[in-house]
Amino acid sequence: MLLTIDPHSEEPIYQQIRNQIIIGIAKNELSEDELLPSVRQLADETGVNMMTVSKAYTQLKQEGYIVTDRRLGTKVAKLPVKDNGFSEIFSKKILLLLAEAVVHDQSKEAIIAQVTQIIAGFEQEENK
Repeated sequence: MLLTIDPHSEEPIYQQIRNQIIIGIAKNELSEDELLPSVRQLADETGVNMMTVSKAYTQLKQEGYIVTDRRLGTKVAKLPVKDNGFSEIFSKKILLLLAEAVVHDQSKEAIIAQVTQIIAGFEQEENK
């Protein structure tokens, strides 16, 4: 698994790891039941602190994206991921994103085109 960590980003490193794993799942770069590197292994590969990786894995586990078995390791959870309040969180996040887009003078058509393109990218990866 190839992650790109930007130590200069305003986004915390654990959040970068979390987000990239979720995107990897959505793009089918990580498949259901696929074994992920251990916390120690991913920390070594990315050059970040083990506690940072552990925090990302803990959040992913709480959100239902991954499961951990002490004997078998950490792997991608069965899809689709259970809701766990996702709909409410999604509504709040998309409201803010759309508000920012409007403030930055993005047209409705441009927003829809971009969303359509992103979803199509996920669907293309799914069909590979």
